[in-house]
Amino acid sequence: MQTFGIIVGNRGFFPGHLASSGREIMLATLQRAGIRPIVLSPEQTAHGAVETYAEAKQCADLFRAHAAEIDGIIVTLPNFGDERAVADALRLADLRVPVLVQATPDHAGKMTIAYRRDSFCGKMSVCNNLMQYRIPYSLTAKHTVEPTTEEFQRDLEWFSQVCRVVRGLKNLRIGALGARPQAFNTVRYSERILESSGISVITLDLSEVLGRIGRMKDDDPAAQEKLAAIHRYVSTGNVPAPALLKMAKLGAVIDGWMKETAVSITAIQCWTSLEEYFGVVPCTVMSMMSEDLFPSACEVDIPGTLSMHMLALASRTPSALLDWNNNYGDAEDKAVCFHCSNLPKHFFESVTMDFQAIIAGTVGKENTFGTCVGRVKAGAMSFARYSTDDRRGIVRGYTGAGQFTKDPLETFGGAGVVEIPQMQKLLRFICREGFEHHVAANFSTVAPAIHEAAVRYLGWESHLHPDLKD
Repeated sequence: MQTFGIIVGNRGFFPGHLASSGREIMLATLQRAGIRPIVLSPEQTAHGAVETYAEAKQCADLFRAHAAEIDGIIVTLPNFGDERAVADALRLADLRVPVLVQATPDHAGKMTIAYRRDSFCGKMSVCNNLMQYRIPYSLTAKHTVEPTTEEFQRDLEWFSQVCRVVRGLKNLRIGALGARPQAFNTVRYSERILESSGISVITLDLSEVLGRIGRMKDDDPAAQEKLAAIHRYVSTGNVPAPALLKMAKLGAVIDGWMKETAVSITAIQCWTSLEEYFGVVPCTVMSMMSEDLFPSACEVDIPGTLSMHMLALASRTPSALLDWNNNYGDAEDKAVCFHCSNLPKHFFESVTMDFQAIIAGTVGKENTFGTCVGRVKAGAMSFARYSTDDRRGIVRGYTGAGQFTKDPLETFGGAGVVEIPQMQKLLRFICREGFEHHVAANFSTVAPAIHEAAVRYLGWESHLHPDLKD
């Protein structure tokens, strides 16, 4: 359950009963949505609203007392509202969470002094003051909207997604297991730039991973528990038992290290060190983590797993890291997205464990068991890629929406056909701006929330497809 702070705006020479009824309507709306409100009561201030500096201080005190719980703040304007009191309450609370400004519309038949709201105008004044105070804020899709409508329900869901992304990236710790493979210059990134956004990278050398595995006995409880979880997760009939035990030990070591270091998501060295010197691919172990909403990306692609995490936070469903890999015949708005693969089970029509066909030609089939093989199912999808730009010292990226299709495709690994409107424009943008061939994907429609969180609250440069620069 999410928790939102609520600021009810009021201005004395507008009807006070509108502030009172507006407060009750908003609280009932949030309750139906399963959101817990933190709000002043009518016993604390007039109508439970905020109009004076003293009331702004009371509101700020209340919010600070619940600071650890509050995911975002809704400013609701059932009448014009006092713009300065709203801004003061937010400044004094200093929670630095997303803020949504909502204004309730007037009705043409109720424009007398007893019922006129003027929220249409008041919203502009509130936003102007928030701009002056340098407090970032979000807006409903319509300038004025009734809290009881489907339109506001969509606003509320979008804002909830934004809040989950912002909260989920706060003090995030990403695990980097191993070194970037020599052949993958594309996944280079700056730890320092990420740190400036409050995101830390915690490293573990691959030799330490293999060393911990070497000390682990076959009957170690953690290894046996992971082995059982692997059997429950995916069909393993074609995989030798020794390879499965290796995967289980690898998974158990990673799980233990993540708990020790408070790491939430990971990026792991694969190509081809683990295959040559350990004898399996880590794909199934990574797939299981991503399925459980702890995204894991290959080739130590830290920005890749960060992008996966953003999508998973917004949608509360698993994300995958894919390659923008192939054209699909002559279809300009279609492409093949592929990985070898460590895609979460959530992505497949059906899935089985097998060997990694590409690497097998180099290190031998017996050393490459552990991939999750299957066809990506059809459905709406969102994509995202955020990376560090060392030249400019920023995080930048793009996001957008499309769909996985049922178009026929005969290949190996984990693959699907994706259709994205104006895809040639997107591909030109990726190449012109020098973005990576890796992209995070998710079965959802959360791209607008990802973009809002990135631009408005994280201070990143973000582009929302198809509104891309050329």
